[in-house]
Amino acid sequence: MNYRTLGKTNYKISDIGFGAWAIGGSSWGKQDDSDSIKALHAAIDAGVTFIDTAQGYGNGHSERLIGQVLKERSEDIIVATKTPPSPNGVWPPSPYDSWQDRYNEEYIRTNVEDRLRNLGVECIDLLQLHSWSRAWNRDPGPLHILRKLKEEGKIAAIGISTPEQDQNSVIEPMRLGLVDTIQVIYNIFGQEPVAELLPAALEHNVGIIVRVALEEGALTGKFDHDTKFLEDDFRHSYFRGNRIRRTVDRVEKIKAEFGDRGYSMAELALRFVLDHPAVSTVIAGMRSVHQVEMNTRVSDLEPLPEDVLVGLRKYNWLKTFYHS
Repeated sequence: MNYRTLGKTNYKISDIGFGAWAIGGSSWGKQDDSDSIKALHAAIDAGVTFIDTAQGYGNGHSERLIGQVLKERSEDIIVATKTPPSPNGVWPPSPYDSWQDRYNEEYIRTNVEDRLRNLGVECIDLLQLHSWSRAWNRDPGPLHILRKLKEEGKIAAIGISTPEQDQNSVIEPMRLGLVDTIQVIYNIFGQEPVAELLPAALEHNVGIIVRVALEEGALTGKFDHDTKFLEDDFRHSYFRGNRIRRTVDRVEKIKAEFGDRGYSMAELALRFVLDHPAVSTVIAGMRSVHQVEMNTRVSDLEPLPEDVLVGLRKYNWLKTFYHS
């Protein structure tokens, strides 16, 4: 396992992190807690030192499992969690929402206390707002509230997880020095962050946590035109209609072009993301020991050859229909 510094936090973390959405037991179909616990232990055994979770991952269930495992380990593990906007509004926040309605101080403080209890800690290593709105950039009150909590010792670092439909909305808080980290969607199909967000992160020493590097599993190459998802799996909606066919067709083109270069599709996808200099860690979803083994070994692979990195640029895909 290789390690990188997470921006200005000075945390030294594994470049492959543990994405803990699926172990929350909701959104990704049925998940057995014993498998989740085994996966967490296997990841730490493999050198993973960064775990990403959220309130929304099973209404705190993912956090509680992580807290349970951390009590059994002696390693120094950095855990990032997320506070969502208050539920009295839409997701993602509307451009008409005020931050006072979605992230007021009383709500944030109460929510942070819940995160602390679930994880069983006195200070959260990294607290991320689970979404953001460009409407709040002129008056970024929630981030000033988090700064107060940081001064009080409740949280050690501040981050934002980007809104999918407007990831560049977080660039202004980065420039203002209000965040330590940004969690962003970046993958072979979604390369827009290369234009401005990732360069801004380098300029302002903001740690970059990459999510959806495998495009919800599609970039592992394991899906085909007949792939179906159960109704309790969010991918049932994400890949609805003709989306699975369109996605698989693009993956097959990548396989045809790069399949003889010695990388599996998952390795190609994860290395593509890791090889950008702004990236601190990639949080790959891991719900089994097998997935842990497959994902963590990518850390030790050689960087992709330059011609492969350049060749993958043409697979950038402006799939805005995913947000409809």
